[in-house]
Amino acid sequence: MNIDKQIQPETATELALWGGLECTVNRVRDNYFSQMERNGHADRVEDIERFASLGIKAIRYPVLWERTAPDGIDSADWSWSDARLPALQRLGVTPIVGLIHHGSGPEHTSLVDPAFPEKLAEYAGAVAQRYPWVEYYTPVNEILTTARFSGLAGVWYPHGKSHATFVRALLHQCKATVLSMRAIRAVNPDAKLVQTDDLSKTYGTPEMAWLANFFNERRWLAWDILCGKVDPEHKLWDYLMGAEATAEELLWFRENPCPPDIIGANYYATSERWLDHRTERYPQDRVHTYDGHLHADIETPRALATPTPGIGPLLMETWERYGLPIAVTEAHIDANREDQLRWLLEIWNAAGKAKAAGADIRAVTVWALLGSYDWNCLVTEWRGYYEPGPFDVRGPQPRPTALANMMRELASGRPLSNPVLQGQGWWRRPGRFFCKPVATRTAVADIAVRSQFKSNHVQPILITGATGTLGSAFARICERRNLAHHVLTRQEMDITDPASVEAAIQRFKPWAIINAGGYVRVDEAELDVEGCMDGNTHGPTVLALACIRHALRFMTFSSDLVFDGAKDTPYVESDPVAPLGVYGRSKAESERRVLEADPQALVIRTSSFFGPWDKHNFVTQALAALKAGQPFTASNDLVVTPTYVPDLVNVSLDLLIDRERGVWHLSNGEAVTWAELARKACAVAGVDPRTLQERPATELGYVAVRPHYSALGSERGMLLPSLDDALGRYLHALEEHAVDDGAMVGEAAHYAR
Repeated sequence: MNIDKQIQPETATELALWGGLECTVNRVRDNYFSQMERNGHADRVEDIERFASLGIKAIRYPVLWERTAPDGIDSADWSWSDARLPALQRLGVTPIVGLIHHGSGPEHTSLVDPAFPEKLAEYAGAVAQRYPWVEYYTPVNEILTTARFSGLAGVWYPHGKSHATFVRALLHQCKATVLSMRAIRAVNPDAKLVQTDDLSKTYGTPEMAWLANFFNERRWLAWDILCGKVDPEHKLWDYLMGAEATAEELLWFRENPCPPDIIGANYYATSERWLDHRTERYPQDRVHTYDGHLHADIETPRALATPTPGIGPLLMETWERYGLPIAVTEAHIDANREDQLRWLLEIWNAAGKAKAAGADIRAVTVWALLGSYDWNCLVTEWRGYYEPGPFDVRGPQPRPTALANMMRELASGRPLSNPVLQGQGWWRRPGRFFCKPVATRTAVADIAVRSQFKSNHVQPILITGATGTLGSAFARICERRNLAHHVLTRQEMDITDPASVEAAIQRFKPWAIINAGGYVRVDEAELDVEGCMDGNTHGPTVLALACIRHALRFMTFSSDLVFDGAKDTPYVESDPVAPLGVYGRSKAESERRVLEADPQALVIRTSSFFGPWDKHNFVTQALAALKAGQPFTASNDLVVTPTYVPDLVNVSLDLLIDRERGVWHLSNGEAVTWAELARKACAVAGVDPRTLQERPATELGYVAVRPHYSALGSERGMLLPSLDDALGRYLHALEEHAVDDGAMVGEAAHYAR
């Protein structure tokens, strides 16, 4: 069934689509963390054409002070921005130039340096002189948020933890913005300020109303200061004065206002907060102290029984307060692919409704085009945690994801074609809570999810292998990710029978089929060639032919046993197959037939499963035996790459949603023998491996010959986390007896506030 032209945005608007590049250069003590070094854009000018292909009208783009002129204007190196800004202009993409992005400037200054405003203004003037045609600027990104993290929370340099340091950083950034725009407008009088910040809102119990009210006033401070709204009548005047601001410097902004030409509203799943004095109800990492007052501070989706309406009312609040044009300048969530799509659509629709209600809403900005690194720890460490965006940079070149396709559809006004939009995001689903849900009248849902669809039929994914490890894992994770699905037994759909397959397609009307079943008994296959070939080769071929007829997406699984082990480095997708046994031959032949039948099919090669839901996998059995002091035998000469099943399933689903095709290698990346895997698991679990018995494969009674080396690498991108990381999460899942490896993966989101 063709799904094109079934899904449309809820409101037809004249919103522009913008893009944003995560370019933070933040300092932690004397260490600098540069996003563009990590996402590769620092060395890839060809990304400019990738960005333009998305249909964006404008892009938040860095010409960062720390990178361009770290040692002063006289020694500035403009070559990087010289190659990129004109290229954007030629391709019809308007740059919104950022000068500092969550940074504190070059090493010779900081946010609390009294000379910081003049120094940044000098650099801003030099940028304008270099590029006099540039019209839009954000001299300092997220002034209030950066001041909080650097001056109050102590997270970033200069690591202040006082109201005085927070206010000093806030005022310096605001003054730097005023002086920078003055210097820029001396060159280009038509230059415009796009001033960004987190569009937050705080709710709470009556006992916490005093703090919630304060936070709700504080969120406006940067914009209020720039608009010249801060005087002795301002609600936070006494707070500012008590934090060592002077009346003279505050009133300076009244005399030198620099209101944004466009207010940039950034919105994340963590932007709306719930405060509660009953700390015992919440996880310890959500319990904080503010001026000696212990309380819980948690993102509202994790606590409130009724979801908040989202960004829409907050946009209207902003419009009513300032009456200035508004753009959503960061629309981002750290989540599985379908929830990234759902988040963007919800924000797009909310912005359209606010515009229809009379607010001057200009655009929605997709953030971040190349993804981002380590925001789950607020970029305080290099942990390697990556959140993809419209492009995934973990391969040799940035790979477009489903977000890229959705952006092109939004930009061109085409109907949205991805069927996974037919579902609520995790922030609206019942399983989202980190505590006992709080009933409150402050949150009123305004969801209307189904109204955006022309058809009431929710297209599912059909999954074969209901009783197998992989099939049951797909069922569990699809449920958690709110992906409509049906897991079929052989009685419901016999994949070797074309008529049975056709009947199932007609009955369920899916958008995709995942073949997670098949013949799995490697040794028995040597004596059951026909059965193995029937289940592993003929069945997937029948499914592929049906999928190409009905224009369905198809994904099937293969094995590292398609290789002969002659290499001593990990196999990549393009390496020739040369199986040693019947099982490997059945998989290799299946790959060939499937891709000949359906070149759009996705074939996942993987290896050596372990996971929390299957008691019969190697790691679970090894730990159980060794913990009990029982002997356990493992090969010490067969090298594999173990794969954590929840990681495999989540990434496979993302690739399916991205409409990837061809062969992909997915594993947790580390080449180990089975005995080494047992020892690693013991080390993580704190188990003594003294009863582990290591033997060569020839002594283990295998019927089928295994390759001595079948480790899987990838030339397309290593997408799964490290083996050590996977083992840690596996053991945590067992200990907690509640695995959450599905839709809630990575929900530290953009800001762990």
